[in-house]
Amino acid sequence: MAPDSAGQGWDPFVDWVRQATPYIHAHRGRTFVVAFGGEAVADARFPDLVHDIALLHGLGIRLVLVHGARPQIEARLEGQGAELRYVNGLRVTDDKALACVKEAAGVVRVEIEALLSLGLANSPMAGVRIPVVSGNFVTARPLGVIEGVDYRHTGAVRRVEHRTLRTLLDQGAVALMPPLGYSPTGEVFNLSAADVARSAAVALGADKLIFLIEDPRLAESGFIAPNLLAREVDDLLATRPEIPDELASSLRAGASACRNGIRRVHLVGRGRDGALLRELFTRDGSGTLISAEPYENLRPAKIDDVTGILELLRPLEEGGVLVRRSRERLETEIDRFFITERDGMVTACAALYAYADEGMAELACLAVHPHYRGDRRGDRLLEHIEGLARRQHIQRLFVLTTQTAHWFQERGFQPARLEVLPMEKQVLYNFQRSSKVFIKPL
Repeated sequence: MAPDSAGQGWDPFVDWVRQATPYIHAHRGRTFVVAFGGEAVADARFPDLVHDIALLHGLGIRLVLVHGARPQIEARLEGQGAELRYVNGLRVTDDKALACVKEAAGVVRVEIEALLSLGLANSPMAGVRIPVVSGNFVTARPLGVIEGVDYRHTGAVRRVEHRTLRTLLDQGAVALMPPLGYSPTGEVFNLSAADVARSAAVALGADKLIFLIEDPRLAESGFIAPNLLAREVDDLLATRPEIPDELASSLRAGASACRNGIRRVHLVGRGRDGALLRELFTRDGSGTLISAEPYENLRPAKIDDVTGILELLRPLEEGGVLVRRSRERLETEIDRFFITERDGMVTACAALYAYADEGMAELACLAVHPHYRGDRRGDRLLEHIEGLARRQHIQRLFVLTTQTAHWFQERGFQPARLEVLPMEKQVLYNFQRSSKVFIKPL
């Protein structure tokens, strides 16, 4: 990139901060539940994750941290010559295992509290004061006997004390929740961290539920789709038996959370440094997003979208792909446009101009942002426009194009003569552009 007018080159740090600014404003005052396994705590890089969590707190995000303790529990059981037994994917927690669970959960909690208490000079935590609270926020019940197996001290969440948690968050504290629950009779139960995180998020009406996943394949392109609807998760788990238990339980808990009012659930591979920050402060994130409704919204354009549409169309107009449109014209014709939107950014657009007397309509200004091509956004818009045209009793849809003829032909458009177009369109035809005409029967 060429130097700017002050003689200085492009600064990636400044550019990143500017791009992150909308997310910083959007996240302030929001409640996030963040779940991670005991593997994260045992990792030598865990202080880096704690620094990122401290940054979120400093930006005004209300945080509930849910931690697991599987490797710490297994290490203690191994030291006693025992192991945690699983039946049908569920843990069986006997008396010896429960003692190890309580001991491991206590040690992990203290380690997290210690790191969140760091305030050394010349460190990322310099001057930071973060109150951390933990307690008996979870009331649990025993799983009981399932198919003849007594799961003993393994339980499920029955209730989360959301009022107490909300009060603590209001006071600026970070809430720390171990994978333990308590019964009114004084019993302690070993719980799934994913179940605790899901239940806490739903009880609090959290804005986000975030799972930090250990499996490195989550970051691989194609292993898990970057966007999933809650209803797609069941099909995914039914057809992909190779998905490991930790990831499967997080997917299942995330889908359940979405069905119970949580708008967005994030699954982020913990292995990449700063993955949590990338997921929260960049448009494309770094993991998989589960939502109850499509993450990218397809809707009619509004007057507030004019600037975004102009920015999307400008490179194509400069390249001669599209006819240039002024802001004034776009504003007067905005009710003809439809867009897909991602976190406030227009990623694709198209317009429909109907000629009802001739039973025809023009598909115009079909454009997809170069960073978001390849995910059928253009096809979705085309399908939407075709459906809208059919509802308006349009029999034929036509396009004029100079450089994208093959794309339209692959989708059922056939070459046609200019003379078949509505007379009003023929009069406006630009012979200097020599656009080709294609028509698709509806």
